[in-house]
Amino acid sequence: MNAIFRSWQGALAFLLCLAALASLPLLTTDAPSPFSSGTLALIFALTIGTALLSFTRLPAPLLAAILFVGPHLATWFLISGLAGYEGKATMAFFLLIAACWLLAWRCVAVLSDMHPRSKGGDTFLRLLIPTIFGAWILILWEAITRGAGIPFILLPPPSAIGARIAGSVATLWADVQQTIFKAVLFGYIVGCASGFIVAILADRIAFLRRGLLPIGNMVSALPIIGVAPIMVMWFGFDWQSKAAVVIIMTFFPMLVNTVAGLGAAGAMEQDLMRSYASDYWQTLIKLRLPAAMPFIFNALKINSTLALIGAIVAEFFGTPIVGMGFRISTEIGRMNVDMVWAEIAVAAVVGSFFYGVVALSERATTFWHPSNRGG
Repeated sequence: MNAIFRSWQGALAFLLCLAALASLPLLTTDAPSPFSSGTLALIFALTIGTALLSFTRLPAPLLAAILFVGPHLATWFLISGLAGYEGKATMAFFLLIAACWLLAWRCVAVLSDMHPRSKGGDTFLRLLIPTIFGAWILILWEAITRGAGIPFILLPPPSAIGARIAGSVATLWADVQQTIFKAVLFGYIVGCASGFIVAILADRIAFLRRGLLPIGNMVSALPIIGVAPIMVMWFGFDWQSKAAVVIIMTFFPMLVNTVAGLGAAGAMEQDLMRSYASDYWQTLIKLRLPAAMPFIFNALKINSTLALIGAIVAEFFGTPIVGMGFRISTEIGRMNVDMVWAEIAVAAVVGSFFYGVVALSERATTFWHPSNRGG
């Protein structure tokens, strides 16, 4: 009984496999089955065998390896058998997919309980666990869209999006250059830098702090779709108008967070600096700015996503015939949904990379902070 509670995912996966076995075939009767008797037996052997082994007390690395190989190999056989038979999957097919998903869940649970002694092993697990989790989002997406025959115009499968990305590298690269390397980077750097500088001035000058921050809160609530057309009218249709939108969107989060961070230094530490006869700038550089770093990096991380969103949305209101926002608005009008999803996927990857760079910089800069020391 303890083994079942320890691996309830395996127990449920075993029951789903029995239900799938009782409700065969995997495809509707009007479709010639691409699954041979040997392939079908192998799929059930992999899922049922892995489910039973999940109850055992094998060494954690070996158990995790079995739980990784078994369900993923069975899932590969299941999805590859759908080629040419989209929309023909039966309940048995989806029951097996659900069983494999539960076994992958158990694999992630086993990996999460492992505590490697080496730093390399710990880093490997930190990367492997979210990779498996993210891969199964794509696997379930692929299985449901192809197995249920969801119309392509509503939701294309990940395989179609990947094929579109592979076949449109030149177009996607030109869009990334226009949107990311020009509008986003320039607007992000200028917006964050100017917000930081104005925050220092507001901290130094009381009336500026009291007058500017309420206005900043109001301006930060302005909708992008209202600001973007105005910036296009002012700065033209090229990347400069999109950079202006990014500057507006990133300026005030940096301003507000930096001002809040500069007030985070403790009173005892500031009294100590005064006892050393430190002036404003010495106290700022040696005490208050280091204490404000978590707040500043919080603004940088927020702005890393806001900048990308602002630039893409701004391109909806006028741009040269290149750019991620232009491509999305144009291709959706042509019903090329796979290209729209390809642009979304590229934007998500670039945004995640951008965020990751800022997060790593924060960890290297604020290593003394309890949130980082605890990791």
